[in-house]
Amino acid sequence: MAENVLGLSPSLIIHPGETIKELIETRNMSQEELAIRTGYSAKHISQIINGKKDISSRFANRLEYVFGISTEFWINLQGIYDKEIVELENLNNITDKELEVLLELKDIVKYCENKGIIEKNTGKQITILNMRKFLNINDLCMIPNLPLQQVAFRGSKSNKVNIYVLYAWQKICEYYTNKINVKNIFDKNKLITKYDEIKSTMFLSTQDMIKKLKDIFSECGIAFDVIEHFTGAPVQGFIQKLNNKVILCMTLRKTFCDIFWFTLFHEIYHLINEDFSNQYIDYSFIDSEQEKQADNFAKNQLINENDYIEFITNENYHLYKNIKIFAKTQNVIPSIVIGRIQKEKNNYKFLSQYKEQYKLN
Repeated sequence: MAENVLGLSPSLIIHPGETIKELIETRNMSQEELAIRTGYSAKHISQIINGKKDISSRFANRLEYVFGISTEFWINLQGIYDKEIVELENLNNITDKELEVLLELKDIVKYCENKGIIEKNTGKQITILNMRKFLNINDLCMIPNLPLQQVAFRGSKSNKVNIYVLYAWQKICEYYTNKINVKNIFDKNKLITKYDEIKSTMFLSTQDMIKKLKDIFSECGIAFDVIEHFTGAPVQGFIQKLNNKVILCMTLRKTFCDIFWFTLFHEIYHLINEDFSNQYIDYSFIDSEQEKQADNFAKNQLINENDYIEFITNENYHLYKNIKIFAKTQNVIPSIVIGRIQKEKNNYKFLSQYKEQYKLN
């Protein structure tokens, strides 16, 4: 959790010299006597007590001899003071541009606060400091300058991409997948053997499906999770290799089951090809041979191509009862068949009333 920033009013930031002043007054010791006991000049002692000079490690060690209070205590006291001064400087250096970026991230901020990822705070400036810590960057305005090539994600051409939201969404993915204990190192050969088992989870409830998928992917060395969708990050699938851990995150952006499953197997194709190690960026609107191969892979894993062609040549293929029968032969839910027909016939009203949707709790 990114910590809230406390004690940032100048009047509340206390220099360690104040503690020394209280100690010598309690012990009826003058600054001159402290100078003699520590071996430092009276001027040096006066500057520390008045907050004009910091406590060095050497001086902290001398204070341990004089007061019987450990060197570590004085070093930590100085460190706390230094940190609060730096945070105060950070607050004073926040620009109007960064405040504008925070506004663009308002949905992300609300989500992170509600989930306990960052502390709730009513002050925009302190919220910026908390978001900087979570997003691992000193200035939110610098996010567009970061190299995102290590990310492979699947997006949409029709939606405007907000780079700030997209980057923050990626960090949320990393935050949750970092908590997942992956059983093995990434094993694409084992993943290849899991296609049928992966497909079988589509017959479960949404939450049970996600739980089962986590277990299956973990066996293959993949940290899997389904993350909430945010406007500005039109991403349905995301793969990345981070600290020797391969992660795969999905969203339920359009909620329809067929889109989720098509995208999942599309990303599995990229996992099998280890595109994450090639720093490959995968947008669904990029017309490339590799994307076509990924799309064909996803279609054929869900529904056998020859079986599908034979099915739609039947004049009664459009009847829902026949679609249910055919779906059963492919070990998929009827929504998968309906979605493919809708896309290939360019008729998204076709039996749309029967298409199932997923919903995250």
